[in-house]
Amino acid sequence: MLSGPSGTLTWVVLRGLLGGMDQSSGSPIGFEDFLRVELRVGTVVEVLDFPEARRPAWKLSIDFGPEIGTRRSSAQITDLYRAEDLLGTQVVAVVNLPPKQVGPFRSECLVTGFHRADGAVVLARPDRPVPDGAKLL
Repeated sequence: MLSGPSGTLTWVVLRGLLGGMDQSSGSPIGFEDFLRVELRVGTVVEVLDFPEARRPAWKLSIDFGPEIGTRRSSAQITDLYRAEDLLGTQVVAVVNLPPKQVGPFRSECLVTGFHRADGAVVLARPDRPVPDGAKLL
């Protein structure tokens, strides 16, 4: 997951996709730009340690349903989430970014969340079950 002063990981993704727009400017984006970001729900089906990561992280495998399939992501969420707590939970991720090499691991989606004041990341996830692959509206 990305870190920084922005406050939300989703904003970092949107800013990158939309050409680096300054978040403090309050400039609106076009609806078509928002539609380009594929935010989908998936269920965590595997959690592995990632000892090679520079900052503590999990290697996640996330099932996004039959249309998208299973994707892998590196997530710096170890402060608040144990591996056994993540298994079976649904998360929201961006699935249409190009893969990113994170050390020896290839991350295929970006799991989203929000930074707390202490820097820990709280996952963005639905409060009720939805079908894997459902798109954020």
